[in-house]
Amino acid sequence: MIHNYDDDCIFCKIIKGEIPSYTVYEDDDVKAFLDISQGTPGHTLVVPKTHVPDIYAYDADLAAAVFSKIPMIARAVKNSNPEIKGLNILNNNGKVAYQSVFHSHIHLIPRYTDHDDFGMRFKDNSSKYDEKAYTDIQNAIKSQF
Repeated sequence: MIHNYDDDCIFCKIIKGEIPSYTVYEDDDVKAFLDISQGTPGHTLVVPKTHVPDIYAYDADLAAAVFSKIPMIARAVKNSNPEIKGLNILNNNGKVAYQSVFHSHIHLIPRYTDHDDFGMRFKDNSSKYDEKAYTDIQNAIKSQF
């Protein structure tokens, strides 16, 4: 893989070793390191070793290289602490989706209890949709392939 870097990107600087990190895994394609915020203990970021701003910039080869490593790294995080009961895997794309560093990254967030100060909410909006609304959305997405 050819690595492209953005000199102003904090994750590119971490990848190049210009900024220290608590690296837990690294190979030619990805670097996994502890998120400095530690949303929960063990919160790890997996980043491609080439600068891409978000998931929309991935090609099939980059996606295969990065996402094929997620299960292995997730198992290592889970197995690192017997108190970990689950794991959230998140990828935020765009400011409105809470992306704060515009170098694509995947969060692996260990879950210890359902009261471990991390939360997600999926609201049920199904009452706002009828068959036509679902079909319109379905067709709009399908037409993009």
